[in-house]
Amino acid sequence: MATFQLLGPVEIVVDGHPHTLGQHKLRQVLAMLALRANQIVDTDLLIRELWDEDPPKNARTILHTYVYQVRKHLERDGLCPHGEELVETRTAGYLLRAGEDDLDVFRFDRLIRQGRQALDEGDMALAAESLRQALDMWSGRALADVLPGPVLRGHVVALDEQRVCAQEMCIEAGLELGRHRDLLPELRLLVETHPYNEGFHGQLICALGRCNRRNEALDAYRHLRDLLDEDLGLAPSPEIQELHRELLSAGMPKDLAS
Repeated sequence: MATFQLLGPVEIVVDGHPHTLGQHKLRQVLAMLALRANQIVDTDLLIRELWDEDPPKNARTILHTYVYQVRKHLERDGLCPHGEELVETRTAGYLLRAGEDDLDVFRFDRLIRQGRQALDEGDMALAAESLRQALDMWSGRALADVLPGPVLRGHVVALDEQRVCAQEMCIEAGLELGRHRDLLPELRLLVETHPYNEGFHGQLICALGRCNRRNEALDAYRHLRDLLDEDLGLAPSPEIQELHRELLSAGMPKDLAS
């Protein structure tokens, strides 16, 4: 049975071997159907994604051809013996059938929920393991080889936000487990990649303080303070300022959530 990868390039995987749809519009259609798997994706919504506000007069015919080509690709490569059983035509649109383990976005969401629950229950080891597994599923940005239209752009933003939340929770669990030294390289990268995310900055400050690198922690605070002031005209959040006060008093930084 085929599985679908969307947390990176759009791929269909069979027996560990990835397959990609050569034509961009086909990947776009497959991504739309996969992200809303087991739901009817309205024809008008697909047309809007493919052509935005300027669809051709025969848009429905072209769309039907694209869906047909997706089915044939599934059959031709032996990914699914009967493509029409996997991608169904409905009155209002099309529906992709997929089980809980057939889509990486399904598995990613399940692992995040498991990690969040473990975090809430104080099981930091399980939280860190579940969230790290979720993050390891990514192989680039979501839908990396698709130029998204107006609908898929929203999905990409939502998936990226889930990824950031998972990173924050994973690091929170790691700090609770005393892994502050191991987390420093990842945190250095995250504050560069997400310069305005105060959560990552706070976690870096906390990790540096716990490593007895107080001067570096104070430098990290000053960097954030100057960045926010110069670029946004803002001051660090009360939580970050409290971390700063603890460092100045030579105390051990507490967790941001405490």
